Order: sequence, then structure tokens, then C-alpha cells
Amino acid sequence: MNNQPLSYRMRPQNIDEVLGQNHLVGRGGIIRRMVDAKRLSSMILYGPPGIGKTSIASAIAGSTKYKFRTLNAVTDTKKDMQIVAEEGKMSGSVILLLDEIHRLDKAKQDFLLPHLEKGTIILIGATTSNPYHAINPAIRSRTQIFELNPLETEDIKSAIQRALNDSERGLADLNITIEDDAIEHFVSSSHGDVRSALNALELAALSSNKEDGTVNITLQDALDCMQKSAFLHDKDGDMHYDIMSALQKSIRGSDVDAALHYLARLIEAGDLVTIARRILVIAYEDISLANPNIASRTLDAIIAAERLGFPEARIPLSQAVIELALTPKSNTAITSIDQALSDVRKGKTGAIPRHLRDGHYKGAKELGNAIGYKYPHDYPNHVVSQQYLPDAIKKKRYYKDDGISKYEQTLTETYHKLKNLNK
Repeated sequence: MNNQPLSYRMRPQNIDEVLGQNHLVGRGGIIRRMVDAKRLSSMILYGPPGIGKTSIASAIAGSTKYKFRTLNAVTDTKKDMQIVAEEGKMSGSVILLLDEIHRLDKAKQDFLLPHLEKGTIILIGATTSNPYHAINPAIRSRTQIFELNPLETEDIKSAIQRALNDSERGLADLNITIEDDAIEHFVSSSHGDVRSALNALELAALSSNKEDGTVNITLQDALDCMQKSAFLHDKDGDMHYDIMSALQKSIRGSDVDAALHYLARLIEAGDLVTIARRILVIAYEDISLANPNIASRTLDAIIAAERLGFPEARIPLSQAVIELALTPKSNTAITSIDQALSDVRKGKTGAIPRHLRDGHYKGAKELGNAIGYKYPHDYPNHVVSQQYLPDAIKKKRYYKDDGISKYEQTLTETYHKLKNLNK
């Protein structure tokens, strides 16, 4: 049998063999249209590991008959790129799959740019990082950027069945019988990473019991060969921030089921620090004055989680997220301070009224500072009418409530009463 990994051998040889990514390679998809027209342009493919970036590149080459070369932006040198460029000059064009393109250094980038302009190299960059954040604008401006989606369950099943039935590149010659539960485990544990599913399948096929010339793969074999779930989560990657964003937006939208789903993904990644920080932010940003006590309860849950550690930490975190999702919402605190900050940053400030200035130093009175200040505690109800904002913005109003809770309604009533004192 070929010593190359099964996932490598089963890479699509043409565009029709690509699994998933119908928005790009299906009927009407932009990459399929390029292939059909035989007019390729340089591109960047980005998405999680194992979902087909390299497969699409090799399929493009197989469907168009262009020469195809693969390099890594980190491990391969400028000299390696020069060899590819010379090959492109000789043949007219060559497809270069450049893995980890987000780590391309300036010297290699400067070498590539003129070849992209001339078309001697058709670049297909592959990255797990968002190219709008991680890739130099000079490269981005010369490429089209396509995002790949995680593969669906049926796509992974199709890849497994294709490998089991293929006698040339796959495992058909081994005469395999496999339990349905074993296939389900390969699929569910891969989390859309077809590479990990196929490599675990191959390991099971080569290490399982043989009877009468038949390889029998059981659920236990699948569990043994794919013991740890190939969960797609990189604490420094884009998915990390996408999951945090989805958690907050689900809580803000009061969808407790979605919130628990994204919390579970962060828990599975073991990311207690991120969870703690994000749910405390949510308590102040999205619930705020609609339920002011929830911030202290959220902090209590965080402290409990930190002391417990995983796996028990999941319990107080779950409690906090459920309450955050189902409680009334208000964004008064963040919108009020952001409006004030916006004016400050635009220079809309003005001089502090003299009666509010510091009077605790020699010469303050000569400057007119602190003269005329009314000490509120000397007045009924500890309130007195006087100007606090600078003259330039004395009529400005930053506090704008949602009035969603009785507590916030009470604050607003107090606010209006105080403002009426100044009229």
C-alpha cells in the first residue's frame, strides 16, 4: 500500500471530487466558473484546518492541467520560490499553493509580487487566519479572497465511504467491514475536519482484527483510533473571536440555547479566562441597569468557577449564562459613556465652571476658583440646583435609558427631577 496518508491519497483530482464548498465549486460557484473558463486568478482560501483548502487547489490544477507546486511560507525559502517562478516562465503559468501564507515574510513577498502581476505564478494561498487581519495588503490587493465553510456531517460520511470503496487510492483492497456506530464516531469526533477522520479510519483499518481475510472495524476500534475530539478551536485564531462574539450576541438576543452552545464550545476548548472576562463584560454592557444585581452574581459565578476549575467550573458558568440570557436587557451604561467619550474625543469639552474647580490651594480664590460652589449636603434632600457641565455643552444630555426595568425607571424619574431643578 502507498505509504502516503489516506487523507493525502484521497485528495480530489478534479473539481467534481471536491466535498462541500458549493458556494465556490458548485454549479455557478466562482471557482468553478474560473476553471470552466480556464481563466484563473490568484486567490487566498481561508478557513479551519482540514476542510479542503489544499484539496481545492489540487482539484483546480487537475481540472485545468496547469502544473501544480506546493510550498510553505515558513519552511520553504525564496530559492524554492525562484524554482517555481522559472517553471512558470517555461510553461506559461504554474499554480503555486502557498500554505500558511499569513506568515510570508517581506523578502518572499517582494519576490512574488511581480510574478503575480505577470501571471507566471497563479498563487493559491491557504491560511486558517482571517486574511483581512493577517495578510499584507500588497498580497491581498492582487488576490481574490474566498472563505471556506466547515464541512457538513454528510460531507465527512461521503469522504469515508469514498475511501472505503476506492481500490486505487483508498482502502477497498483491505475488504473492510465497519460498524455504523464506528462511522458515526469518526464523523462526530472530526468536527468537520476530513483529514483527521480519514487518518483515524486508516489507522483503524491497519490495526484492527482480521478474520477470513476481512478487516472488521468496531466502535471500540474507532474510539481507540480517534480518542480525542478534533475540536476546531484555536485560542489565537479567528474562530476563537467568532465564538466569543456569537456567545455575547446570543445572550444579548436572549437565546439561551444558542448561548449554552457557544459556552460549551469555549468550555471544550478549556478557555476559562475568556469565558470569565466575556460574561462579566456582558453583565455590564448588555444587562446593565435592567438588572444591576446580575453583575455581582456573575462575578460570584466566575470566582466559583476559577476555584473549582474544569470540569466542575461548567456548572456555575452555565448558571451565569442562563441568567444573563433570560434576564431583561439594557445598554444604557455603555451608550451613555460612549456618547460622552465621543464628545471628549471630538474636543467638545469646554472650561470647567469656576465654582467646581479645586479651591484647596493658596491663590485659588484670587483666581476665582471654588467661589460660589453650593455644597449639596447643606440643602434639603442633599440636592441643590447649580451648573455642573461646562458652558459649551451645558445642555448636553448623555444619559438615555431604556426604561426596561422598574429600577431603571426609578433612576430616570430621579434624573428628570434633578434636571428640572436647573430650569
